[in-house]
Amino acid sequence: MHSLTLQWLSLVGVVWLQLINGTNSDFSAYSSQLKHVLSISQLQLNNLAFASDAGKLFGWFSGIATVHLPLWLVLLFGSLIGLIGYGVQFLFLVNKISSPPYWQVFMLSVLAGNSTCWINTVCYVVAIKNFPYNQVAVGLSSSYLGLSAKVYTDIVDAFFPSPPIEKAKAYLLLNSILPVAVSIIAAPIVRRIDTAKARGNDRGFIVLFLITIATGIYAVIGSLGFFSSRFSPSVLVIGMGVLLVAPLVIPAAVMSGDCIEGKWRIKGEMKVHDLSIEEVDCGEILEIEVRDGKGVEEDGKVGMREEIGAKLMLKRVEFWLYFFIYMFGATLGLVFLNNLGQIAESRGYSKTSSLVSLSSSFGFFGRAMPSLLDYFFSKSKYMVSRPGSILVLMAPMAGAFFLLLNTTNLSLYISTAIIGICTGAITSTAVSATSELFGNKNFSVNHNLVIANIPVGSFLFGYLAALLYRSEGNARDGRCIGFECYRKTFIIWGSFCCLGTLLAFFLYTRTRKYYLQLQRYDKN
Repeated sequence: MHSLTLQWLSLVGVVWLQLINGTNSDFSAYSSQLKHVLSISQLQLNNLAFASDAGKLFGWFSGIATVHLPLWLVLLFGSLIGLIGYGVQFLFLVNKISSPPYWQVFMLSVLAGNSTCWINTVCYVVAIKNFPYNQVAVGLSSSYLGLSAKVYTDIVDAFFPSPPIEKAKAYLLLNSILPVAVSIIAAPIVRRIDTAKARGNDRGFIVLFLITIATGIYAVIGSLGFFSSRFSPSVLVIGMGVLLVAPLVIPAAVMSGDCIEGKWRIKGEMKVHDLSIEEVDCGEILEIEVRDGKGVEEDGKVGMREEIGAKLMLKRVEFWLYFFIYMFGATLGLVFLNNLGQIAESRGYSKTSSLVSLSSSFGFFGRAMPSLLDYFFSKSKYMVSRPGSILVLMAPMAGAFFLLLNTTNLSLYISTAIIGICTGAITSTAVSATSELFGNKNFSVNHNLVIANIPVGSFLFGYLAALLYRSEGNARDGRCIGFECYRKTFIIWGSFCCLGTLLAFFLYTRTRKYYLQLQRYDKN
């Protein structure tokens, strides 16, 4: 099979893996039922949400594994531990095993949360290695992770039209078996490709962009009540399935010879899109010309990204600014989405699944947006740097938390949409930001250290919300119904998000000179 066909086929496999890898994002859809079945308090429920995020503390193991083990083995191992984490919980709910103590459920949630890191790291490595000339592949494929909750919710609504407690079982069943099934299918095609023989194809990205935009529009419209009520859930699932299979047209077209391979001419000589930057000092510029798959160092300027190891990165002020910005932005958004079920219940809103679908759909658009801007405006003088983009996204997110102080359902929908799209966009932008600020060479370890803020923030913000919820609830069963349940929480979360906006401004000013140099290089 042609190298270019395999290159695009690997990206399709990554898209599918990302699509089913957001198993922890549907937690809020069944958290209330899980709380009832396990007979646990709101504080204990929040601890289970934290446990899922705590699995990311050990995500750096997956980064090391991708260096020393075959990618297919890393992928299957990640899906296997997810099968154990969610599968045992499912067996408990269907009374196939005896009721485990709470600490065992907690550890199973940690294991399930860690599984996503293994699959995610494989996806990042494949996208970066197979498309080294275009980081759009990384951002665009990772955007499908934001659609996971929407897909899982639609499948449950279509094929498990049961009482809420039965739906909780359905979510756990899907979370355990779907990643394994897709990983087995994707394992043969998700691998490193010799990009020296696989030249880039801009037409393929344009087709993928069109499919992605169509998928996002369909997902958002399908999440709105006036549209979803007109069609059966099974019809909506079939429509989504068609859009998710659609990316296969790209490698199919390449295989049939319908696509024209993209080429890059420099000094009248044909060059392939395969540039690698060796480890250099900050600001030093190195050119690597690839001719017939072999790198040749020449005079000139084609790259300036610094390669930084984990130890040096931890000593950088930029890392810690970046770490806390992520915590007060994307992580805070994830905590809100994890608590969405309880927030909706406290406000007397029963359609939690529609809110989860809405947040997932807008999260998908948010994740895809940076890639769209990169692809079409990367050469423009109006293109904003990664830290600048994060700064722009943090401000409306802070406003959305304060908008939740309004008691109407409309404010809940608007805030959920804003937080979903901003959280998704920051998460997607952060992948490229890590690469640009600290290099590609140690990316798999470096980025897992960055996202270690997620379990830290999940515990702090989630624990605070649970304490405030309990203080407002009744003494008999700890339940809280009413606007006051989360009022103080929204004020505190909004204040932290404002602090994150200020830190984003500091990071933007500290890296502005570097990004201006990078932009001048890209134009040349």
